[in-house]
Amino acid sequence: MKFTQTLITVAILSLAPSAFAADAVATVNGKQIKQSVYDYIAKDATSRGQKIDAPVKDAIINKLVDSEIIYQEAQKLGLDKQPDYVAREELQRRELLSSAFLQDYVKKNPISDADTKAAYEQYKKAYGEKEYNARHILVKTEAEAKDIIAQLGKGGDFAKIAKEKSQDPGSKEKGGDLGWFSPATMVKPFSDAAAALQKGAVTAAPIQTQFGWHVIKLADTRAAQPLAYDKVKDGLQKNLQQRNLEKMMADLRSKTKIDIAK
Repeated sequence: MKFTQTLITVAILSLAPSAFAADAVATVNGKQIKQSVYDYIAKDATSRGQKIDAPVKDAIINKLVDSEIIYQEAQKLGLDKQPDYVAREELQRRELLSSAFLQDYVKKNPISDADTKAAYEQYKKAYGEKEYNARHILVKTEAEAKDIIAQLGKGGDFAKIAKEKSQDPGSKEKGGDLGWFSPATMVKPFSDAAAALQKGAVTAAPIQTQFGWHVIKLADTRAAQPLAYDKVKDGLQKNLQQRNLEKMMADLRSKTKIDIAK
């Protein structure tokens, strides 16, 4: 009996080798779904905290089977030969490989602690020595801003006018209050105007920026309080890495022959 069972097993394996291929988790109409594809999905799920137990494994495999069935049906209809599909497939393949290249570059070119600390010193320098607490009223035209300054000169309430006329949604409902800020966080014409004011004073003339015309009132000043190193470390490293990527791209372009059809 044992001998007969062995012969049957050998016969089945010889007739349908693809169904029992070691590197396949399933087959669909003879087409293998590779173990490596399942492993990639399982690894990704595990990295996000998903426990891969038997039910989850079955769910992944069934999802892959359903996907393969649809894939084969789409091929039967020739959808994979349509120009739009071919173009999109090429773009996605290119983006996937480009992403892999960039991830590899970042991994091989980490940002050092020394570079990050140097960037932090630059951040503190750019932050400035003072912080300002101010209100502003933003309007579209210089004439409107001048009219508001005239109203304030006659005793008008800054916060009330800001709520009525300011075009800045972020501060309008707070009476134009911007809270504490560093000059580095504001556009230069605005920060220069605020820095030139005395406490409690309002700009004598409207201040123009790309956002419109501002009427500014300085409430107070204090010594600069830049964020601690640990609070900005990650952001600084991301900025430095972005600069490295931009430099790498510029270097590659400088070494590449590029012909653009006209």
